[in-house]
Formats: sequence, structure tokens, C-alpha cells
Amino acid sequence: MKREIARVARKETKGEISALRKASAAYRSDIAALKKLVKAQDTLLRQIVRLVNSANDANSAAPNQPTQRAPRAQRAAAGKFDHQAFVAHRRRLGLTQAQMAKLVGVSSLSIYKWETGSVQPRQAQRQNIQEALKLGKRQALAIAKG
Repeated sequence: MKREIARVARKETKGEISALRKASAAYRSDIAALKKLVKAQDTLLRQIVRLVNSANDANSAAPNQPTQRAPRAQRAAAGKFDHQAFVAHRRRLGLTQAQMAKLVGVSSLSIYKWETGSVQPRQAQRQNIQEALKLGKRQALAIAKG
């Protein structure tokens, strides 16, 4: 009798569970499709933003005047991070990316990304960078190696 009750219970739960499994599989495929759609829309949005920014930059430049870059001091004051100047100064100090990372208090991957211009450092990190750039070659090497 006990076995028969267990068999009937398994049979009934099996039918209910199979319906839940089918619904769950359908939900998972719907979620995957939505994720793909969101990713495609995000990519499209980034492209549109780039196009708008480049159009705004082209419109803001005077048509008859040659464009000139602002001096380095003005760019720094405006909050722009000059990655080329950062690379040049690190090389003048004779530091590796890992040593500069230790000096600034970040990872060497962050230094790499800053130097390639793919990422801008945060404000707190910029302050550390400014302090590191004020150091002389001997001080920087001593701190980086120490």
C-alpha cells in the first residue's frame, strides 16, 4: 500500500514538474533573447552618441580658422587627463608601468589603460598622479622600489 501511494505521488508530481520545466526553458530562452536585444541596442546607442559628438565637434569648430590644441596647462586645468604627457613623464622618470602604479597606488593595468587613453583616471587618482608628477627622478625611484 505504501509503495502504491509513493508511485502515484511520483506520477502526479512528474506531470506537474514537466510543465514547470517547459515553462522554465521558455523563460530562459526569452531572457537570452532580451539580453541580446539590449546588447544590440546598447551598441547602437554608443554609435549614435559617437556620431552626435563628432558632429557637434565638427560644428563647433570655426570653418575658416585652423583648430589649435590648448596648451597643456589649460587642458590640465580644464580637468582633461593628457595620457601622452603622462607617458612621457613616466619615461622621463625612468619608471616602469608597475613602478608608476605602485607610486600612484593603483594597479599596473590601470596605468596601461590610462596611457593608452582608453580610460580616464578618477579625480582622487588624478590627485595622486599630480603628486607623483611633482617628484624628482631619485625620489620617485626610491618610493617605487621601496
